[in-house]
Amino acid sequence: QVQLVESGGGLVQVGGSLRLSCVVSGGIFSSSSMGWFRQIPGREREFFATIRWIGGTTYYADSVKGRFTISRDNAKNTLYLQMDNLKPEDTAVYSCAARGGGCTGDRCTDERTYDYWGQGTQVTVSS
Repeated sequence: QVQLVESGGGLVQVGGSLRLSCVVSGGIFSSSSMGWFRQIPGREREFFATIRWIGGTTYYADSVKGRFTISRDNAKNTLYLQMDNLKPEDTAVYSCAARGGGCTGDRCTDERTYDYWGQGTQVTVSS
């Protein structure tokens, strides 16, 4: 059973940075893709970044492009999200997700195609 555990959320001021981690246990397929989503209360969960586990091809939503960086360490089975120049509208619960089948580009944006999810970590950006 694949399990994902996020960490690294917290409170940060506008313009600050945070790095989230997502440790994957239970095995992951070489063809997998990983993604980061976020959700604001009362709103739908939003995709914003994805990476192929092997090869490292990335894709970002326009809302975070240039500010957020997704990466992974295959040896540590860990997914990362470096968030810079944070804005109040980035406040949300952030979740990592994994899908057994790989994807590229906007084919990775549908949350329904992801098989495993972390519990989420709160990120709050204060102005």
